[in-house]
Amino acid sequence: MTDGTTTPNPNVRHYSADDIQRLKDLVREGCVVKQEVKDLNEGLGDTVKAIAEEMQIPPATLRKLITVAFKNNMSEERDRFEELEDLVETLGIK
Repeated sequence: MTDGTTTPNPNVRHYSADDIQRLKDLVREGCVVKQEVKDLNEGLGDTVKAIAEEMQIPPATLRKLITVAFKNNMSEERDRFEELEDLVETLGIK
């Protein structure tokens, strides 16, 4: 049975009014940025689909090309593919 009192949670932080406003501003601005990124990604996806269809290249190939160019990691991609190729050969998959 409890006596009706509550024990303060030591994990709860208390923020000043300035801190609360800063956090609210951060969340609001973060949501705007996330929406902009989402919109840009959707636009890029539409462009990739259109060019893929026009040039008869699979969209996944173009997306991968963009990712490799962005990350500048062709050597890492080549290593991953070589590992995959080795496994395919080892398992006799054709």
